[in-house]
Amino acid sequence: MEDLFSAVNNNKLKPLAERMRPRVLKDFIGQKHLVSEGSLLSRAILADKLGSCIFFGPPGTGKTTLAGIIAETTNGAFAKMNAVSSGVADAKKLIEEARDRLRMYGKRTYLLLDECHRWNKAQSDCVLSAIEDGSIIFIGSTTENPYVSMTNAIVSRCRIFELKALTDEDIKEGLNRAITDENNGYGKMRLTVTKEALDHFSWASSGDMRSAYGSLELAVLSTPPEADGSIIIDEKVASQSSQKKLLTVDETLYYDMLSAFCKSLRGSNSDAALYYAFRLIDSGCDPMLIFRRLMAHAAEDVGMANTNALVVATSACMAYERMGPPEGFLPLTEAIICVCTSPKSNSVVVAMDSARDSVKKSGDSFVPYNLRNYTEHSPNWDGSSYVYPHDFGGYYKQQYLPKQLENEVFYKPKSEGDEPRISEFMERIKRLAEENSKK
Repeated sequence: MEDLFSAVNNNKLKPLAERMRPRVLKDFIGQKHLVSEGSLLSRAILADKLGSCIFFGPPGTGKTTLAGIIAETTNGAFAKMNAVSSGVADAKKLIEEARDRLRMYGKRTYLLLDECHRWNKAQSDCVLSAIEDGSIIFIGSTTENPYVSMTNAIVSRCRIFELKALTDEDIKEGLNRAITDENNGYGKMRLTVTKEALDHFSWASSGDMRSAYGSLELAVLSTPPEADGSIIIDEKVASQSSQKKLLTVDETLYYDMLSAFCKSLRGSNSDAALYYAFRLIDSGCDPMLIFRRLMAHAAEDVGMANTNALVVATSACMAYERMGPPEGFLPLTEAIICVCTSPKSNSVVVAMDSARDSVKKSGDSFVPYNLRNYTEHSPNWDGSSYVYPHDFGGYYKQQYLPKQLENEVFYKPKSEGDEPRISEFMERIKRLAEENSKK
């Protein structure tokens, strides 16, 4: 059994972020759209009437803290599980205990599931009946968008609350509390944190309170005291403690940014395309993914309007493979600008889709006899022979598509970039081929 001395020491050993975690709703920082006085969530928590819900948002924004406040406020039992380390057996055992507790004592059980998006369908299904009959009040916590990452059955039975990244002012409020708090923070120390240092901590945290607390804690613990025992945290110390601004991308934001990159290429906005490309790269995304999407869109959205765009994108990819970063980002930038500033035409993708659709609809089709290998040996040969176009200046009208598709047209040039020239060329060779075939 833990004595008072051990409890005090253990609390001191906890990270600053854990020590400073609010225990009551009035101390909660940020998320005014959710927990302002009189809001639905705050009323439900204070009245102990909160139903099953899911909190989702970026790291360090208060999801677990809100769940802890609910645990402190409710008269029910409170159980906590982590989706990474818990399985179906753990959930079933907890649900059985919750049902016994409700039947014998009339006491509800709140189940907090951290990282709830990590549960698979079988794990999620095992709690559905317990949520429906009220045996448990489910509280999920996740950094992923539950509408995308979780099963619909769970999401439809929960109220979804989205938490936003904290503002700079929110972060500074939390840091100032830690600086002045005598029980859990540094209020008993002779600690001075300059305004510039606070500004840097809040800027570098990217709205993540846990990150800001971690940076402050590192700065305090690693800064030697002055002769009088005081500790001064200035901007230089703050920058060394937090260093690079955090750029985090969860699964949902990753796909959102990738989508924004692709649509910026299609929309001819090179500024936006460059921003999203390097935002992804600076967050840890493999640059080769950017190159693959760039090459795809060079063919899909530029295509025949500027066939050089695909050459530039492919060459840039090869250059990056040989040069590596950071020099390899130069050809990437050039290729992005090239694709964005090229005339746009989707005639290539339209032609591809039309051809593939025709293949599906036509079923088995026969190669025209004049195009077959060893024509004269083909069964039921109709007597037609292949005409060598170069004998007629390069163009001669003969059957190329199967008989049932001979009038199909898949590629239809548009009016952008090189395609008017291509269209004119196609009309000219069609006319010449017909003329030559009559000779």
